[in-house]
Amino acid sequence: MIGLEFLNIAPQRFAEQAPALVVVGPLIAACAAVLAPGRRWAWFLCVGASAFAFWMAVVLASEVARQGVISYAMGGFPAPLGIEFRVDALSAMFALLISGMAVLTAVFSGESLETEIMSSKHPLMQGGFLTCLAGLLGLVLTGDAFNAFVFLEISSIGVYAMIAMGGARDRRAYPAAFNYLIMGTIGATFYLIGVGFLYAATGTLNMADIAARIPTLTSDRSIEVGLAFILIGLALKAAVFPLHQWLPAAYSHAPSMIVVFLSATATKASVYLIIRYLSTVFAFDWQVETAFMAFVLAPLSVAGILICSMQAAVDPEIRRILAYSSVAQVGYMTLAIATATSAGVSAALFHLFNHGVMKAALFMAIGGAAIHLKSQRLSDFAGAAKSAPWTMTAFGIAALSLLGAPLTAGFLSKLRLIQSLVAADWGWAAAVIGLSSLIGVFYVGRIFEVVFFRSEPEGGSAVREAPVSILLPLWLLAIANIWFGIDATIPLGLAESAAGAVMGATTLSPAGAP
Repeated sequence: MIGLEFLNIAPQRFAEQAPALVVVGPLIAACAAVLAPGRRWAWFLCVGASAFAFWMAVVLASEVARQGVISYAMGGFPAPLGIEFRVDALSAMFALLISGMAVLTAVFSGESLETEIMSSKHPLMQGGFLTCLAGLLGLVLTGDAFNAFVFLEISSIGVYAMIAMGGARDRRAYPAAFNYLIMGTIGATFYLIGVGFLYAATGTLNMADIAARIPTLTSDRSIEVGLAFILIGLALKAAVFPLHQWLPAAYSHAPSMIVVFLSATATKASVYLIIRYLSTVFAFDWQVETAFMAFVLAPLSVAGILICSMQAAVDPEIRRILAYSSVAQVGYMTLAIATATSAGVSAALFHLFNHGVMKAALFMAIGGAAIHLKSQRLSDFAGAAKSAPWTMTAFGIAALSLLGAPLTAGFLSKLRLIQSLVAADWGWAAAVIGLSSLIGVFYVGRIFEVVFFRSEPEGGSAVREAPVSILLPLWLLAIANIWFGIDATIPLGLAESAAGAVMGATTLSPAGAP
């Protein structure tokens, strides 16, 4: 896996316990952050715990590259009776993405929280963030279906609270948090009901064990109903159209810190579970599953891509433009997954990784530039490039990557998506992505026209250059968008390995990629 097998950056005892430490570390730090004597101590704990989680994620990825799938029995009780953490290349990829984005978000939060949240609430914000991080990491590492539900809810609890804390700055954060809470609870309930049906049919909660027992069943409606409930619940969590209504409000009114992290990781973790169930538990060859992908997932993906792209093109608020764009991008991923091919899954994962990098940069730039600006209207960013050149230049790079401009990460991943769709004889779907990209030219062009070509309003722009502590992670993401557009070895290698782990096949590299 992209040379990770040669890494040896932790003592053997740490490496052996890495599956547990990567989750337990942030969880313990979350408790410590809430009890921290001040905001600076809470911030240091947040940055340190996120860095520790990333270290453990790299250790896990290197161990997977060396020895293949890792099975870690919690408490020494082996699966299927005990709870198992099962780490393969797919899990390792998502753990790297989530923990890496956590480090950058934690650094970013130091200054962004200063003007958005009261100082007394900073420890609670950092604690909620680390709780969310622990939940997402547990979600992508666990091999137990019910345990996945537990971690899904752990991550969500932190998010609900953090969105609501934005109400002091923007009162619309309160209904946004409540809406997210209701929709998230409905999604989790659907997922849990589905798991219940699977347990009733198979008598086990271990995903690998469920996969082994399903072929032995002659015909059981419980399996079909369970799959339907699980996919509906996860589609809601992943913001698959038309179950995405919670996302624009949450992204628009929440504090910048949580928006940066959510946009890069939260929906992606739910997409991970969709891939895990479709590929590992049901192996992409079940009749009901095939019908779902062809007649439900693919049409909804197309509708989401086009409708949400058009909503982004007309919305007056810059965060909502990016939020609707995120729903369209999720449609790209699920459309490629719906092909049920190794190339499609690899393309979806490649784009998922790149989209996390570009969208985190976009929201980080907006959060940094608008520290002193309460409004999110696009018109209020007129001439922002003149008053905040470093911040908005980084924003422009990420926006070009979102558009799919050549020499950016977004270009290669869109090219790969189109290649995989054409290879699956889904030329019409490739045309949908092309049409969506044309619409993207319009809404990205709207932003560029306002930010880079309009004059500042009389009295000067309210947008200011972001502090250095924000510019550092922002420019790391901006450079990554360019670097991965020239040398895609890291994201493409991760996607190839992850797709091979769940599909059992090698995929083709896109033209222009190494």
